[in-house]
Amino acid sequence: MKTIKVLGPGCRNCQTTAQLIEEVAKAKGIDIELEKVEAIPEIIRYGVMSTPGVVIDDQVVHAGGVPDRKKVEGWLG
Repeated sequence: MKTIKVLGPGCRNCQTTAQLIEEVAKAKGIDIELEKVEAIPEIIRYGVMSTPGVVIDDQVVHAGGVPDRKKVEGWLG
């Protein structure tokens, strides 16, 4: 199971990113643990200055703007 965090203050782009990740995981039959991180100090701890950010298994894979579906599919193999 992959642990995925969406970093951001809860803005529309952050919500869209989280929803896209959930949709792709479901379509691929992959179990994920999705967490939304809205605390600014924790977001900064990951070095993300532009949200939404995406962290998979403690590795930052994206920052700033909604990722496209193909990118998300690549993350989830």
